[in-house]
Amino acid sequence: MNVALLKELTEAHGVPGQEDNIRVIVRRELEDICDIRVDWMGNMICHRAATTKAKDAKKLMIAAHMDEIGFVVKFIDDKGFLRLQTLGGWDPRQMSSQRVFVHTEGGPLNGVLMASNKPKHMLTAEEASKAPVADNFFVDCGLSGEEAKKQVGLGDMVTMNRGFQTMGNLFTCKCMDDRLAVFVMIEAMKAAKSHGVDVYAVATVQEEIGLRGATAVGSGLAPDICVALDVTLANDIPGLQEVDYITKLGEGTAIKILDSSLICHPKVVKHFRTLAEKNKIKYQLEILPAGGTDAGGVQRQNGGIPAFTLSIPTRYIHTVNETVHKDDVQASIDLLAKYIEDAHNGDYSYA
Repeated sequence: MNVALLKELTEAHGVPGQEDNIRVIVRRELEDICDIRVDWMGNMICHRAATTKAKDAKKLMIAAHMDEIGFVVKFIDDKGFLRLQTLGGWDPRQMSSQRVFVHTEGGPLNGVLMASNKPKHMLTAEEASKAPVADNFFVDCGLSGEEAKKQVGLGDMVTMNRGFQTMGNLFTCKCMDDRLAVFVMIEAMKAAKSHGVDVYAVATVQEEIGLRGATAVGSGLAPDICVALDVTLANDIPGLQEVDYITKLGEGTAIKILDSSLICHPKVVKHFRTLAEKNKIKYQLEILPAGGTDAGGVQRQNGGIPAFTLSIPTRYIHTVNETVHKDDVQASIDLLAKYIEDAHNGDYSYA
């Protein structure tokens, strides 16, 4: 496994609409094996034609989103404090006392993300019991009002300052969601050999604010099959009951049955399960009660497209410590590569 590439992807920075840094990496990794173009939204579409001679080869779209949850600057006050617009599903409880980067035209600035609350020493019991609110947070870059307004622009992105690290068999970083899936897509494209479908590996944009990039590609490309790649909840931690785990780390890649954005095509689900069992690839089944993936945006395009999501179990999603098991990552790469090679055998029609 190319851990250096995974580190590079997860430490890169790109909120919805500002995914430029990740496009550079994807292009570098896939340009030798794919024809690449970028659409007007910023989706990077990497096409590799069927390697076997087949009449009317089907189009397989693989979607993994490049964007991460983050912020943009919406206001700079006269003291130099920055106020933020959230992009994506932030839990304000996870925002407190973090270090951030403010990505300005002149380069990144260091900052701290803090809540505009009294210190612990001064809080009343009633004040201490109140839940945090995202609008109460600000960034302090250590600049005066004049300096901040000169260096920082409205719309500049703000991302978390948290690097990649290994912990035993686990990897953790700020945005496994969804750079890990981009990594899986790249590695599976390299690993897949002969295939009878035209593969369109798409690094999508703006997933965290409504599956926007993938929906546009699904409309324009009109694939015969769509496989989205994303993380999913692994709630196998103290304090939660097993019924709420969704998935567990170390138990293999996750074959999604449904989430709140789609019910995966049952025949595609069966195809993935059959391949996993045939090739002795460890997997678990996933039913996610809330949350969606790019497949949900593509499924409803062009009169309906068979759609499915292959998920990588992840602890602490939408925090700065998103954590995965290396064996689950490898299982996801292996199963996706096998599917690319076998996708032409899929018959997803209904009787």
